[in-house]
Amino acid sequence: MLHEANRVHPNECCGILVGEPGRITGAIPAGNVHPLPQTQFEIDPQALIDAHRAARGGGPQVVGYYHSHPNGLARPSATDAQRAADDRAVWAIIAAGRVTFWRAGAGAFSALPYEVAPR
Repeated sequence: MLHEANRVHPNECCGILVGEPGRITGAIPAGNVHPLPQTQFEIDPQALIDAHRAARGGGPQVVGYYHSHPNGLARPSATDAQRAADDRAVWAIIAAGRVTFWRAGAGAFSALPYEVAPR
């Protein structure tokens, strides 16, 4: 995710988090199709369809989403809170060389602790 954020800077990168409840095992980069990619993101709908189709076929489940904040703030923005569904999805936000994780719910986010497991 950090590499992807650096690659598309100054635009926002975005993608899909996959795994199982309580564990993220992968991040799938997706195109940012928003007309203002410097300050907004919209995950390419085909990437979402493909990820859900793969999950139905026995692949890892879609557990959340990620995007970068080129402004350097590694926390959900007011726009993020407005756009988030009350689905308890995990959101990873990449900014200033770090990644933070959040749980979406009822128009707000709560910070999630995490640890990176060795490969």
